[in-house]
Amino acid sequence: MLKEIKKYLKDNPKGYWFKRKLYGWGWTPVRWQGWLTLLVYILILVYISKGIDSATHSASDTLYQLFLPFFILTIVLLAICYWKGEPPAWQWGISKSDKRDKQA
Repeated sequence: MLKEIKKYLKDNPKGYWFKRKLYGWGWTPVRWQGWLTLLVYILILVYISKGIDSATHSASDTLYQLFLPFFILTIVLLAICYWKGEPPAWQWGISKSDKRDKQA
């Protein structure tokens, strides 16, 4: 099964940064640009969350200083995934027709 997943992720003739997940809905980074995008997203969130304790004094401060940037960054990440990724679709594994096409 791991060989099938690895083969699926490497099959990227259009050069997508993010490929459609094999199970469920969403994307998986497959090129260095996708991995870098995800790393930058995580690092920015960690940086923002480290400053919360010293700067927040109430729940509304936490809302504005953590959740609002998290929400905005997540929307930016999703926009990048739509722009540079394979069109998302719900799938559960490699379809039988895809397997036949790859073997032929």
